[in-house]
Amino acid sequence: MPTFLHQRPLHGTLSDPYPLSPRQSSSSQRQISLFSRTGLIALLSLLLILGVILPWTGTPSIFSATKHASLAKWKQYTLPQAVAFVAKNKTVIVCAVSQPYLPFLSNWLISISRQKHQDKVLVIAEDYATLYNVNERWPGHAVLVPPAPDSQSAHKFGSQGFFNFTSRRPRHLLHILELGYNVMYNDVDMVWLGDPFRYLEGNHDVYFTDDMAAVKPLDHSHDLPPPGKKGRTYICSCMIFMRPTDGAKLVMKKWIEELKAQPWSKTKKANDQPAFNWALNKTAGQVDLYLLPQVAFPTGGLYFKNQTWVQETKGKHVIIHNNYITGFEKKIKRFRDYSLWLVDDHASESPLGKL
Repeated sequence: MPTFLHQRPLHGTLSDPYPLSPRQSSSSQRQISLFSRTGLIALLSLLLILGVILPWTGTPSIFSATKHASLAKWKQYTLPQAVAFVAKNKTVIVCAVSQPYLPFLSNWLISISRQKHQDKVLVIAEDYATLYNVNERWPGHAVLVPPAPDSQSAHKFGSQGFFNFTSRRPRHLLHILELGYNVMYNDVDMVWLGDPFRYLEGNHDVYFTDDMAAVKPLDHSHDLPPPGKKGRTYICSCMIFMRPTDGAKLVMKKWIEELKAQPWSKTKKANDQPAFNWALNKTAGQVDLYLLPQVAFPTGGLYFKNQTWVQETKGKHVIIHNNYITGFEKKIKRFRDYSLWLVDDHASESPLGKL
């Protein structure tokens, strides 16, 4: 409060040394209290000016300035800083998300939280809206690696936007490996029913899942499967775990090369998965690869379309991938039909809260 409200009146030599009455003198020295009626009215008037009048005049408030400073901080946040912040035991779980997929991100996070691994999650934001939204709710768990893709819309599988979005993935993963961290990548249209880290047996370079819906024996080989009709395997790029080895880095570098050699076009609507498979096939003799068990990591073409198999293997599923279907709303409906759309009733379990 301004100091003049607390100073006693000053009396110079020309002041009247004989006030008319003691009552008049005490009245002239009365101080204004913040909790008096006059003080409260003054305080409310000040708040009114700050909250209502100043915004209309274009004068920046303290609150907006603080928010802009916070946003600027996250814009300068780097991948090395973010990985160092979230990693636990030199391991980080990574996903890449644009704003339309925030509900899927939250759904995925709920399932991870139930397995107590949410603290090591890093969201690679593909637009600034996602970067700010996630870090406002969950500080430090989102980073944007510039340049951000142009479009913020939900991209249809096979579109150029989808290709541009997913083709950035191996660069992010390679950078994390070069920083010396283990990294698990997940698509966010997945749900964890168990702890996948228990299935990362041995000390292999790269772990992955098969995208084929044909049922395998429970004791199937963990080697890279033989190529299919197109001359390559059908491994899913949706779920990958890598250790920071030369072999894992080699696969990521080869994946980047294959994406450059197979760009998207209107006649050949490529996506990142064939390039990942070519990278695995061309480096198989130099890298220690490990195929995760199908029963624990089934593709959507198996889990959602073969209920006999699902019942026979009940209790053994670890991560469910909602693939073999395209469309934002169709994926949500399918998750709801199988009681896997958790955000409806369990949003409070997400680190992001209710979106």
